[in-house]
Amino acid sequence: MGRCVILGGGPIGDYDRARSALRPDDWVVCCDSGLYHVPRLGVRPALVVGDFDSCHRPQTEAEIITLPSVKDDTDTVYAAREALRRGWREFLLLGVTGGRIDHTLANLGLLMALDRAGAHGVIADAYGEMEILSRGTAYVEDRWRWFSLLPVGGPASGVTVTGAKYPLQDARIEPEYPYGVSNEPLPGGRAAISLGEGRLLLVRTDRDWID
Repeated sequence: MGRCVILGGGPIGDYDRARSALRPDDWVVCCDSGLYHVPRLGVRPALVVGDFDSCHRPQTEAEIITLPSVKDDTDTVYAAREALRRGWREFLLLGVTGGRIDHTLANLGLLMALDRAGAHGVIADAYGEMEILSRGTAYVEDRWRWFSLLPVGGPASGVTVTGAKYPLQDARIEPEYPYGVSNEPLPGGRAAISLGEGRLLLVRTDRDWID
């Protein structure tokens, strides 16, 4: 299968950047007011989910799942669960950071849930992108100015970083002392990150603020 793109109702500060992350064959799910991003992104949603407390129920050819207003899942979490149920295993999430901090943190938790389900999710915003690393090796090309490694769900051990300004070898990073912030790939190369146990939030970024 290809990739599922989930559009949340949070701000998208750089639509050009968001459009550049999209693929022609993406399967797009809009979560409630994520519908407001559709015209500027130029996408056609295949599925719309939500309780429609922040936008009107749309007139659309897309499939619509109307959710109750009283529920445990956020609209975004429901959308991800539904996509997993339908067999999607690669995800891009847009419009899920930068608004309410509680929703942003909940969506970081969603990345962890996708990882636990054997799927892979990336959150992209105007500053960069983030993903969970729990297995294998991840890379950061030198087009990114910085990258950070933050342990989630407990300590991360056996962390090894090569090809970076601040290399690590079999290190341990605790949530209480997340010293893996603002590393840099070496010019002309790419940094490689792996770990033995635990999970890391890998954040790639190339700007301090939106112009």
